[in-house]
Amino acid sequence: RNHIHFYLAIRSIIYKLTKGEAPDTAQMNAKVREMISEALQSDGVEEIFKLGNEDGGAIDIFNDDYIAKVEKIKLPNTKIKILQQMLAKAIGDLKKVNQTQGIDFTKRFESLVQRYNERKEDDVLVSSVLDDFSESMVDMIYSVRDEMNAGDELGIDIEEKGFYDALKALAVKYDFDYPEDKLIELAQAVKVIVDDKVKFVDWNNRDDIKSSLKVELILILAKFKYPPISRDEVYKEIFEQAQSFKVNQGI
Repeated sequence: RNHIHFYLAIRSIIYKLTKGEAPDTAQMNAKVREMISEALQSDGVEEIFKLGNEDGGAIDIFNDDYIAKVEKIKLPNTKIKILQQMLAKAIGDLKKVNQTQGIDFTKRFESLVQRYNERKEDDVLVSSVLDDFSESMVDMIYSVRDEMNAGDELGIDIEEKGFYDALKALAVKYDFDYPEDKLIELAQAVKVIVDDKVKFVDWNNRDDIKSSLKVELILILAKFKYPPISRDEVYKEIFEQAQSFKVNQGI
C-alpha cells in the first residue's frame, strides 16, 4: 500500500511537470513536506502482541520473554507506542496498590515522554534516539516490576509496603528521622487497623467508620511516636492509600 501511494505521488508530480501549469519550486517543496508529514503519522498500532491471551486472560507484561518480543519489533515508532502502553498499564497497576510509588513513577514517565516530544528536529528520525527512548521505557518497566516485589525484602506484603512508603514519604517531606524497623512495625500495625475498619462494603461512605478509623490511627501514631507533624496529614495519606487499595481489590 505504501509503495503504491509513493508511486502515484511521483506519477502525479511528473504528470504536472510535463503537462503545462507545472508547479514552481515552492509548491513542490510544500507538497513534499505534506507527503512526509502524512507518511510519518501513525495509523494506530496493530495488535501485534495483545495484552491478553487467546483465552481472554491477562498476559504478564513484566515477563522477560514478553518484553523481549516487544523489543524485537523492527519498526521503532510501533515499538515505542507499544512500550508506552505497557508502561502506562504497569504504572496504573502499581498505583492501585501503592499510591506513593505510583504517583512517583507517573511523574517519571511523564518527564520521559516530555523529553522525547521535545527532542531536536534533527533527531526525529535518528534511530539511536528512538532506541535510547525505547531502552529507557523498558528499564522503567523493570523498575516498576521491582517495586511491586520490594516488600519481600522488608518482610512485608504489598499492602503493608503501600503504608510503609506513605509514612516514609512524609518523613522525607518534613525532614525527620524515624527508625526503619519501627517504620515497618508501624506499617504493619496500620494495616491491621485499616483491615478491621474497611471490612464493610460501604465503609468508604460511612462517616462513623471513617471517624473511628481516624481515631485509631491517631492513637497508633501516638503509640509509635510518629510523627512530629500534623496528624491530619498523616491520616489523609493513609486513608487515600487504604481507599485506593481496597477499592481496586473490590472490597
